[in-house]
Amino acid sequence: MKYDPIKPSLFVKNRKKFMAQMKPKSIAVFNSNDIYPISADSTMPFQQHRDIFYLSGVDQEESILLLFPDAINKEQREVLFVRETNDHIAVWEGEKLSKEQGTRVSGIQNVQWLGNFDKLFFELMTEADTIYFNTNEHYRQAVETQTREDRFILKCKEQFPAHSWAKSNPILQEIRAVKEPEEIGLMQQACNITEKGFRRILAFTKPGVWEYEIEAEFLHEFIRNRSKGFAYTPIVASGNNANVLHYVVNNQQCMAGDLILLDVGAEYANYSSDMTRTIPVNGKFSKRQREVYEAVLRVKNEATRMLVPGTLWAEYHKEVGKIMTSELLGLGLLDKADVTNENKDWPAYKKYFMHGTSHHIGLDTHDYGPLKTPMKANMVFTVEPGIYIPAEKFGIRLEDDVVIQQKGEPINLMKNIPIEAEEIEGIMQERS
Repeated sequence: MKYDPIKPSLFVKNRKKFMAQMKPKSIAVFNSNDIYPISADSTMPFQQHRDIFYLSGVDQEESILLLFPDAINKEQREVLFVRETNDHIAVWEGEKLSKEQGTRVSGIQNVQWLGNFDKLFFELMTEADTIYFNTNEHYRQAVETQTREDRFILKCKEQFPAHSWAKSNPILQEIRAVKEPEEIGLMQQACNITEKGFRRILAFTKPGVWEYEIEAEFLHEFIRNRSKGFAYTPIVASGNNANVLHYVVNNQQCMAGDLILLDVGAEYANYSSDMTRTIPVNGKFSKRQREVYEAVLRVKNEATRMLVPGTLWAEYHKEVGKIMTSELLGLGLLDKADVTNENKDWPAYKKYFMHGTSHHIGLDTHDYGPLKTPMKANMVFTVEPGIYIPAEKFGIRLEDDVVIQQKGEPINLMKNIPIEAEEIEGIMQERS
């Protein structure tokens, strides 16, 4: 891995939190992701399943974590299974985790080769009443591929039909949402790398550059700072492209007078950052662009102050909608009749701001976290309002990642990334 080693104490804490919520005499199993094929002998770059990483720190394929707090043999209450390496694998693929390395990474004392899993699992299931399955129940998921977890669940149900089944996801939604200090530190590192990429772009951007050149500049800076790249597919949208919310082709030339919406974030140690900035190609906002920019920034700042413990996600979005409505009236994009006659299920402001304001962020860019219960300290959210005006051929979105505090306003992990229009113009004017 490119990132610096993470102390295993983080993963020890995470396992303790999960096991504290398990039912008596229950086992939980977590599988690594598959390596997904492309065609012929080509594969996608491996991405570890975030749940097994969260609980063990293991970042390689064909690994299994087993948790059984009530196992009779204390040594079998936490067991990590890793792929047995050999000289052939070492030559062709590189070194894999040894048992000793598995312990150093995870803090788990009982590390075994993957080939021992079936035998030990059967033995432990004779002591257990319940098996926790790790299903994907994220509110945005739309998975069509059968995963390694799916295959394990099918096999387990067939082999152990008399056991009760439980879901690990509700526990993970709760505990992954509230970050440990070490996790916030890793996310800060991801944000710092994103800052370096953005500052590089401010110096690089000028009329005539292509969106894909900007994407390449970000990637260069990310990788040279120990990130494996983008936390999500980057959006580099110049001109009217910014009005396509998930514009990712990044293949157009950037013209003088246009704005560029940059929705880009680095990952670090599997943790995500998620930044959006909107900058002028020629280094200077027009009067109208500046008016809209300042309106979006005001909405972002007011929305950020609302992220405190006890806030309900749905109510928060309604309040942000009211703030946005006021700004759109001031910009002349809405009039009082639009608001008076609006459809309550699709308020008038949605014509220009049609997405949500915030989502959980962490190991996943759209991270685990409850949405129907009050927010808690040390949850990390994005704040990302936008105004999109196809008729004027530009759209503006601004986004930071913030940590909810027990008291006071959230801590902004992106506070050092330029966002004020004057600062952005100043930096861009210095490039020549």
